[in-house]
Amino acid sequence: MIVEHAILQIRPGQSAAFAAAMAKARPLVAVQPGFQSIEVRESDDDPQRYLLLIVWDAIESHRDGFRKSPEYRQWRALLHHFYDPIPVVNYYGRSIL
Repeated sequence: MIVEHAILQIRPGQSAAFAAAMAKARPLVAVQPGFQSIEVRESDDDPQRYLLLIVWDAIESHRDGFRKSPEYRQWRALLHHFYDPIPVVNYYGRSIL
């Protein structure tokens, strides 16, 4: 199992539109092979910042599967114009606790 992690900084005043777009985008990732779950959490410190966590069976499910799929192009079209800056994606594997 691998956890994809990204901090999503949204342009000011776009939080409601971003939440609506994320709801439309969720099914695009949820149908991908290797997808397990997704969480998008609001920051309590910054109303324009969100935490994205997606659990995959393996890193390849995201990088070689979803990122190369037609659904990813739709995901990008729905969401990427909200980001400032474009988020950095990190992957986390084995739990140490």
